Amino acid sequence: MADESVARACEPAPVLEARDLEVQYEGRAALAVPALAVQPGEVLAVIGPNGAGKSTLLRALALLTRPTRGTVRLHGAAPETEAERLAWRRRMACVFQESLLCRGSVLYNARLGCRLRGVARGEANRRARDWLDRLDIAALADRAVDRLSGGEAQRVSLARAFAAAPDVLFLDEPFAALDAPTRDTLLDDLGRLLAAAGTTTVLITHDRAEALRLADRVAVLLEGRLAEVGPPERVFGSPASEAVARFVGVENLLPGRVLSHGDGLVVVEVGGRRVTVAGTAAVGERVLVGLRPEDLTLEAPMPRGATSAQNRLAGHVLRLTPLGPLWRVSLDCGVPLTVLVTRPAVATLGLEPGVAIEATFKATAAHLVRRAARVAR
Repeated sequence: MADESVARACEPAPVLEARDLEVQYEGRAALAVPALAVQPGEVLAVIGPNGAGKSTLLRALALLTRPTRGTVRLHGAAPETEAERLAWRRRMACVFQESLLCRGSVLYNARLGCRLRGVARGEANRRARDWLDRLDIAALADRAVDRLSGGEAQRVSLARAFAAAPDVLFLDEPFAALDAPTRDTLLDDLGRLLAAAGTTTVLITHDRAEALRLADRVAVLLEGRLAEVGPPERVFGSPASEAVARFVGVENLLPGRVLSHGDGLVVVEVGGRRVTVAGTAAVGERVLVGLRPEDLTLEAPMPRGATSAQNRLAGHVLRLTPLGPLWRVSLDCGVPLTVLVTRPAVATLGLEPGVAIEATFKATAAHLVRRAARVAR
């Protein structure tokens, strides 16, 4: 206990913290978050489907919406008056899906955040030009903003936000309206700039790929509630619940019953077959075996009596769907399975509907998900 107390005492204090946060609309709870903290220099990605309450959470954290109950603390203190709320909002910056630029030049917009925070004109110009350069749009400084592309306009919005040197940067679906090539380039640049600047950031997105590329931690918001918070590799690789697993792309969730366990391995009966999964669970427990489509391999059926260290589920192909360089293969292996394979693999294995095939996976490629409790009717 003493060691745990020392460890907690050594942890940096959160820059931003929400406690017992609740937002209601017309008497209905749109958001209920008991606790959430953002550490100095961290990028926290809040992900969830449309309508999950992500933007409501951002607006509450950014002091743009007054919560029905609960508090938002910046550096450990909560604003008590409207004047304090306004002063604290000036220590934050937001970039939304729409660039929300004012009429005028790129440079005028890039320095605007600084000027509104009382930064002297010369210093505001220096900061603005510095961030325009870092975002590769210094050559556009004198261009009118109504002559910018969507990607250029968002770069100006980011330059304005970074130049203001905010305590917390909020990004609300900032790339959703951009085409794929523009979005990919801007994501690469933003990831580099966030790492270099060490800016404490809250990113709101429904795009799992954005969270994986940018975030130090991920918070999954489902129906206004935090379902899971943790490092991306844990949330995406071994989600703790069925609902989170389905949202983060674990397409194969195979129902089964635990037969035995030992040495960090669990034997589960799935569709009348036995598979071995890394993890722990009680004998008789009902679980889901989670498998990402990219973690399965397709092989020709092994001769009867042959052995293999891998799990093997025999079945046949139901359908194939092209996805650019990959193909999505749907199988019936006593349980439905989805596998992603390359185009050469489709040709080599002669995959087409009806072809016999075996799906293989390592024990470490799968993870156990506890079944969601069913509500009695």
